[in-house]
Amino acid sequence: MTRVAWIPAFLLAIAVPLFLVTASVTWAFNDAGVYQRGFEKYGVSRITGITDADLAQVGADLRRYFNSPGAPLMVKSMVYGEERDIFNQREVSHLRDVKRLVWGVYLIGAVSGVYLLTAAGVGAALHRRRSVEALARRLLWGGGLTLGLILAVGLFAAVGFDTLFLKFHQLSFANDLWQLDPRTDFLVMLFPQDFWFDSTMWVAMRAVIGASAVVLLSSGYLAYNRWKSHRRGRQHLGNLEEASQV
Repeated sequence: MTRVAWIPAFLLAIAVPLFLVTASVTWAFNDAGVYQRGFEKYGVSRITGITDADLAQVGADLRRYFNSPGAPLMVKSMVYGEERDIFNQREVSHLRDVKRLVWGVYLIGAVSGVYLLTAAGVGAALHRRRSVEALARRLLWGGGLTLGLILAVGLFAAVGFDTLFLKFHQLSFANDLWQLDPRTDFLVMLFPQDFWFDSTMWVAMRAVIGASAVVLLSSGYLAYNRWKSHRRGRQHLGNLEEASQV
C-alpha cells in the first residue's frame, strides 16, 4: 500500500463497529419494549407511585424529547394520584446533556452508515471483482473488530460495570448533574443502574448479531471467490493438458 492507500481500508473497517454500535444504541433508545421491561423488572411503578400505563406515557414523552431537536422537556404524570412534574431542574438540565449525547450518537451512526453505503456503491458501480473482494475483506476486518471490541467491553462490564458506568459519565459529561439521589430524583428511580446494565447487554447482543452477519457474509463471499478461482484454474490446467495430447 502507498502512504494513503490504507486510509479508505482503515476508515471502512472503523465504520463497521461505529455503525453497528450506534444503530443498536439508537434502537434501544427508541424501543418502547426496552423501557417497559425495565420498568416491570425493577418494580418502578411500586417505587415511584406511577401506574404502568402512565410509565408507558413517561417513556414515550422521553423518546419524543430525545428525537425532537428543539422541543423542551415536558413530562407530567400522576404520582400517587396527584399530577406533577416528574423531573426537577437538575434532572432537566442533565437530560438536556443526555439529549446532546443521543444526537451525537445519531450523527455518528448516520455518517458511518453513509460511508459504508458509499463504499459499497462505488465498489458495485466499478463492477470489478478485485474491488468487491477488497470491500469484502474490509467488511470482514470491521466485523471482526466489532466482535473483539464488544467482547472486551462485555467482559469488563460483566465484572466491573460500576466502574464502567462511572467512567462513562465522567468522560461523557462536563458537569456533575448526573450525580442524582435515588431517594428523591425520579430519573434514577425510573432508570436504576441495573437497568443500564441490562440495556448495555441488549445493545451488545444486537451489535454482535450484526457483526456476525457481516463476518459470515464477507467470509462466505471470499471463500466462494477462492473456490471459483481454484475451479477455473483446474479447468484451465485440464484444457492445457488436453491440448498437449492432440
